[in-house]
Amino acid sequence: MQNHPIGKIELSRFSGEWETVTLGEIADIRNGATPSTQVAAYWNGSIPWCIPTDITSKPGKYLLETERSITAEGLKSSAASLLPAGALLLCSRATIGEIKIAASPVSTNQGFKSLICRDCVSNEFLYYLLVTLKPQMLERATGSTFLEISKRDITSIEVRLPSYDEQRAIAEALSDVDGLLEALEALIAKKRDIKQAAMQQLLTGKTRLPGFRGKWKKKRLGDIASFFKGSGLSKSDLLEDGKRECIHYGELFTIYNERISRVLHRTNREDKFFQSICNDVLMPASDVTPDGLATASCIRVSNVILGGDILVIRVPQNTLNGEFLAYAIKVYRNQVMQFVSGTTVMHLHGQNMANFHFSAPSVKEQTAIAAILADMDAEIAALERRLDKTRAIKQGMMQQLLTGRIRLIDPEAAAKGKTEQ
Repeated sequence: MQNHPIGKIELSRFSGEWETVTLGEIADIRNGATPSTQVAAYWNGSIPWCIPTDITSKPGKYLLETERSITAEGLKSSAASLLPAGALLLCSRATIGEIKIAASPVSTNQGFKSLICRDCVSNEFLYYLLVTLKPQMLERATGSTFLEISKRDITSIEVRLPSYDEQRAIAEALSDVDGLLEALEALIAKKRDIKQAAMQQLLTGKTRLPGFRGKWKKKRLGDIASFFKGSGLSKSDLLEDGKRECIHYGELFTIYNERISRVLHRTNREDKFFQSICNDVLMPASDVTPDGLATASCIRVSNVILGGDILVIRVPQNTLNGEFLAYAIKVYRNQVMQFVSGTTVMHLHGQNMANFHFSAPSVKEQTAIAAILADMDAEIAALERRLDKTRAIKQGMMQQLLTGRIRLIDPEAAAKGKTEQ
């Protein structure tokens, strides 16, 4: 295996020492620029032109497309460079440290310091390494209107590199984890789409479950439900190990879905609070935007303290399954949005939700429908936990592999060792 020189530096095998170098020693660092927007001939050409939002608006390691493009004349008129495929597009202002690898030749605006790796450096290895250097870049950034890191500061950042072959092996290991993350994200998105389609079919009666017949009945929520409000509970009152279970209204946006079977927080507050009854449906009663107000959760636990700004819809279990109602509210969210009022802060009142209209089958069929959708939610939640765990594993791998704390096995050395045995 031949060593790969970086100027006067030579990188060693997997078992060798890592070398300390600067980014300026291992990459050609290029500025970007913007052709004059007053000249139409400079724009809408065949050369992709990247701005920071092209980097931040889509997930993934590679830049596949840009919103705008320039012509060869536009490129020539400005200080922009045509960067080759494989160049590292590093945001140097506004969203400092955000980065993608160019999948094809591209130019950028002035919000970048792009790196073209020398032959002895793996661009994918350097991509992962630069991701970990974002905090250091932010520390070096200066500016009053907006923060920016200069080319000089980028050039002077020191990094440690192993041999070229070990770089590639590390990048491949991390890319494999990225592939798993992308597959999990795609599977979760697919499962969510399937659930959404199932809700549209099952909650409107377009698709019936086997064994169920009979006409669905139209209902007005105010004819079968009572409406209440929770009482004051601040975020500071939430504890992991308090005396009483409680729910803050903000958790209905961020934590709970249509079924609450386990309450995550507790409180030691001794005041007189409004408490839940199993089958209650909870909705946030206020928010700075209206979008989150068409959110409903059925709580399957009684005697839970319900905080202020929670609209409590209480329905008899022998008349309406609360989970079915929570799912129905989500399906008919456009109807709920018509009940929202307010300007700076948006509100949802019980007297308005009383006019919510929907159709429902027998309680037995409601329960069966809710059970199917809850199973879908459980499957999605399990995949999301797996996704979070995989992300944590990748983070740990990056911390270990990109610092040399853990070394990968040289496949050639491993094969030689087996032969000698």
